[in-house]
Amino acid sequence: MPYPIEKKLVVGVASSALFDLAVSDDIYENQGVEAYRQHQEQNIDAPFAKGVAFPFIRRFLSINKAFPEQLPVEVVLLSRNSPETGLRVFRSINHYGLDITRAAFMSGRSPYEYIPAFNASLFLSAHEPDVQRAIDASYPAGLVLPTRIVDDEIDTELRVAFDFDGVIADDEAESVYKRNDNLDDFQDYERAHQAIPHQPGPLADLFRKLSLIRTLEDEKIAQCPDYQRILRIAIVTARNAPSHERVVTTLKNWGVSPDESFFLGGMEKARVLSILRPHMFFDDQRSHLQSPAGNLPMVHVPFGVANKAVAPPASDEVAVPASDAGAGLA
Repeated sequence: MPYPIEKKLVVGVASSALFDLAVSDDIYENQGVEAYRQHQEQNIDAPFAKGVAFPFIRRFLSINKAFPEQLPVEVVLLSRNSPETGLRVFRSINHYGLDITRAAFMSGRSPYEYIPAFNASLFLSAHEPDVQRAIDASYPAGLVLPTRIVDDEIDTELRVAFDFDGVIADDEAESVYKRNDNLDDFQDYERAHQAIPHQPGPLADLFRKLSLIRTLEDEKIAQCPDYQRILRIAIVTARNAPSHERVVTTLKNWGVSPDESFFLGGMEKARVLSILRPHMFFDDQRSHLQSPAGNLPMVHVPFGVANKAVAPPASDEVAVPASDAGAGLA
């Protein structure tokens, strides 16, 4: 009997984030549903190449191997595929030895409505409308941006980095800055509110639960000093002093703490990220999600005032028969 999902840190992932579906998507878009289905059937035992989220998901699942009694994490496949066309996805999952057993196949519809049903603290997809609809419904989601994947299997550490405003915290401070486009006003506001914690942002629950995993690792090290940590959490924010104090106040109020914090004062985040090399970096502003080498896994969280003017349309349902819905559909 599966361990109760309510007691786990759950990540929902679309096949478009987990695997490279470029060929399948091209067939679906240019040749249609039937050609797509035939392609999947003919290649059912050919595993998909690894996608942008693959290194993150593989390491995330390894946490269960360190804690076999608690099994504290789970990954659920949330897919626009039908069960029929999704067979190749699950065979690819098995090929790579990923412990993913739960899934929702939506046959062309967006799976975002089922994020709370699976108790997911994060939904990762490369399908932008699905992510935007999830955020608009106040569900935790991120758009995986195209990246050149390097999955170093010798490196077993899972490094996760977060922007602060509009990701871990709400967009209150960002709203103040946007109102007058004035950094001094922002600093004055944050100084005046430095003792008042921010309200949670879309990925606050994910951050908190990752911090609980760190606590489990602390306990493991106390019992077994040779234990090698899996998880490393960082905050990489454009804030600097004195506005950094409210970040500390907020995290202290929530009872969490990252391994590393970078207050960059507007410096390019890629300069730090290229050294940290996270397996996921979450930011609410696309302008911060750029790597000169193009090889850092970046995730856009389209939340709050920073994204009000650029939000994509939400209407994107695919009008195809239930048995015909194709993948290119995450």
